[in-house]
Amino acid sequence: MAASVLDSERAVQISIYVVRAFVQLREMLSSNKELARKLNELERKLATHDRAISELIEAIRQLMTPPESKKKRPIGFAPWTEK
Repeated sequence: MAASVLDSERAVQISIYVVRAFVQLREMLSSNKELARKLNELERKLATHDRAISELIEAIRQLMTPPESKKKRPIGFAPWTEK
């Protein structure tokens, strides 16, 4: 790089700085790939959790609605009347 063209301490320092920058860039790219993989995995988990939560909410709603039945008789004594 610069050190191969210029013969100075500063050129050597700049070359080292450039190499370190590329090493950091490579590490960032690999960590971003790992982060992207983890995000995809999390997204898949959330999709299955969303379905499960939706099913639970639907089951709760079904339990909350009273079953349709015939007219209930009143509780207590009712005198018997002939018709």
